[in-house]
Amino acid sequence: MKVTGIETIRLDEFPNLLWVHVETDEGLKGLGETFYGAQSAEAHVHAIIAPYLLGQDPLQIERHHANMIGYVGFSGASAEQRGRSAVDIALWDLWGKASGQPIHQLLGGSSRDDIRVYNTCAGYQYVRQRPVQGTKNFGIGGAEGPYEDLDAFLNNADELAHSLLEMGIDAMKIWPFDYAAEASQGHYISASDLKKGLEPFEKIRAAVSDRMDIMCELHSMWNRPSAVKIARALEEIEPTWVEDPVFMDHLGSLGEVARATTSPIAVGETRGGKADFRYLVELDALSVIIADLTWCGGLTEGRKISTLCDAWHVPVAFHDCTGPVALTASTHLALHARNCFIQEMVRAFYYGWYGELVTQLPPVEQGRIRAPQGPGLGLELLPDITKRPDAQVRRSTL
Repeated sequence: MKVTGIETIRLDEFPNLLWVHVETDEGLKGLGETFYGAQSAEAHVHAIIAPYLLGQDPLQIERHHANMIGYVGFSGASAEQRGRSAVDIALWDLWGKASGQPIHQLLGGSSRDDIRVYNTCAGYQYVRQRPVQGTKNFGIGGAEGPYEDLDAFLNNADELAHSLLEMGIDAMKIWPFDYAAEASQGHYISASDLKKGLEPFEKIRAAVSDRMDIMCELHSMWNRPSAVKIARALEEIEPTWVEDPVFMDHLGSLGEVARATTSPIAVGETRGGKADFRYLVELDALSVIIADLTWCGGLTEGRKISTLCDAWHVPVAFHDCTGPVALTASTHLALHARNCFIQEMVRAFYYGWYGELVTQLPPVEQGRIRAPQGPGLGLELLPDITKRPDAQVRRSTL
């Protein structure tokens, strides 16, 4: 079997998403995905990866994974890394289809049948149109369905917690401090802004006590003193973790934040490659390492990152606030990796637009997720995706 074509697909409705198909002379096709900077990742796939991969045996995944690392762009979540991630996931999907096995079996088998989820409390339009984080990209005010969870945590966090518990979901992540971060560019938080940011957490605890695990997302928006101040203020809430407290360009600063508070610190989704994650675990201060498989190098790199963290007795969690393939690939690895204890999902995405794009999703029941039935990922893009008038399709062929 050899690779005969690489196809990329973008939709104007979802401009941050990029899908990759790796096609073979035996008619099998693997599916991958990445998110943010879709056009730059697409350019890298066709200009750099395709000339290398076309004509190759697609099942030599480890070889290809090494050779898809460029002389530049090999660290962080660069366009090169994002393109490599999407292609790597597609190769694993292809191997699963060729062997008739799900990806979690190819990884060495699952260590559990399903895994607990937490809900990232975004709404249907969250980070839909703009390739940046920020309150202007919150996407609130649309009222597209019952799960406008970002508006809910800002205004009715207690009701939101009850809603999630009714679905069997007992962990949630919110980010009420972002407005204050933008107001001061992350350099200062006033007593009144700190009090306002704490209110949703206090409402949740008052409404459901410790029946709900709460994560606080800080989106890498704060300097170190402000991040410490927020993390210390959250200690009484006993968060499951405080995520990305400072910008991820000075990793030593993360260790200083972690040692200055009893709130557990979790980081990693914007980093790429196992070397980046080695620096994180060597801080010997972090409580959770988070990786996004569509940014860090795909399933091949994600498995190595989780193994590295396991050697340091650090749990991992895989990111999904992006697309349906990312969630599915993450679920396969989460079922395999013994040190993964929870998987992220966005119920507004899952019960909303994810189902408009793919044939099936990983089943979620009573707050637990499992892999879809079938070989490889267990899902495909809907067959008419490329026929949509807003579809942007590009092909490289042998």
